[in-house]
Amino acid sequence: MKKKVNSTITVKNKYLQDFAFETIENGFLGVPQEYIDRGYLKNYDDAKVIVVPFGLEKSVSYGGGTKNGPRAIIEASPQIELFDEEFWLEPFLQFGVLTMKAPKIDTSSVAKSLEQLEKITDKILQAGKFPLILGGEHSITAGSIRPFVKKYPDLAILHFDAHADLRDGYDGEYFSHASALRRVMDNPISTLISCGIRNISASEIPFLEANSKRIKIHFAKDKKNWNVQEIVAPLKDRPVFLTFDIDGFDSGIMQATGTPEPGGMQWDDALEIIRQASKICKIVGSDVVELAPVKYLHSCDFLASKLCYKILSHAFCNNISTFK
Repeated sequence: MKKKVNSTITVKNKYLQDFAFETIENGFLGVPQEYIDRGYLKNYDDAKVIVVPFGLEKSVSYGGGTKNGPRAIIEASPQIELFDEEFWLEPFLQFGVLTMKAPKIDTSSVAKSLEQLEKITDKILQAGKFPLILGGEHSITAGSIRPFVKKYPDLAILHFDAHADLRDGYDGEYFSHASALRRVMDNPISTLISCGIRNISASEIPFLEANSKRIKIHFAKDKKNWNVQEIVAPLKDRPVFLTFDIDGFDSGIMQATGTPEPGGMQWDDALEIIRQASKICKIVGSDVVELAPVKYLHSCDFLASKLCYKILSHAFCNNISTFK
C-alpha cells in the first residue's frame, strides 16, 4: 500500500467550493504520480465524475458494517488495472475523477441523512458532474435520487439487487434500506427495471402489481432465459440512474454484505446488462451500496471497486472504443 498524501484539494466550480476533496493519489483509483506528472487533471474542474463516500448505516436489519463500505471501495481501487481490454484504453483518462472527503453524516434520523445527501447530489448535478455515490445502506438512494428527478423528467432507474426493496417501511423506519426502491418510486418515475431479485415479501406484491406499468422485475431464477436486449429496451434514449446493491451478486462471490442471498448474478451477468444498457441510454449517475467489509476478505472490496470503475467506463466510453 502506497503512502498517503495528507492534504486536500479545492476546485473552482462555484457549486463545489463548499466541499473538501481528497488528493488524486488518495481518491478513487489512486491514480499514480506518473499520470499526474503527464497532466492528468491538471485543472481539477475538468473532472467529470465526483465520487461521494456516504457511509450511512442506520436501518440495517441483519449484518452490519456498511458504514465502512465507501472507504473499503476507495482503498481497494488502486489495485484495479487502469487499462481495460474491452475498450482498449484507460477509461479514467476519458472522464477524470475527484473524490469528495467523506462528509460528517447527520444521523439524527434517516430522513435528515437523506436530506443531507440530496443537497450534496444537487450541487454536483448543478456543477455539471456525474455523481458516483458509495454507500452505506441502500436507503441512501431515496435521497440522492431527488435532484435527478428534478433535472431529468424522463428519468428511468436500472436496479441490481437481491431484494425488491418495495416495502412501505420496515421495523418502524419509513426510509429503511428495505424500502429503498419504494421511496424512489414515490417520485414521478415511470420506469424501474430491477435485475437479480430473489427475495420479495408478500407485503410488496400488491404495490408491485398495482405498478406493473412502472416496475419490471427480472427475477434471478429466470436468468438462464434472460434476453438482455429485452431487459434494457425500456431504457432506450432515456437518462438512467443506476443503483447497484452488491448483494445482487451471488453470495458465492459476494459474502461481504449484510443480507447475502444464494442464487444471484455472476459478474458477467451484471456487466452484460450494464454494457447493453449503456449502448442505448445515457447513464447520468449511480450508486453502489451495501458493501460490509470483512477483514481479510479483500476480494469483495475489490469486486465492488472494480464494479464502480466498470460502471463509469460504460457510462463514458462506449462510443469511443478503438478495439476491433
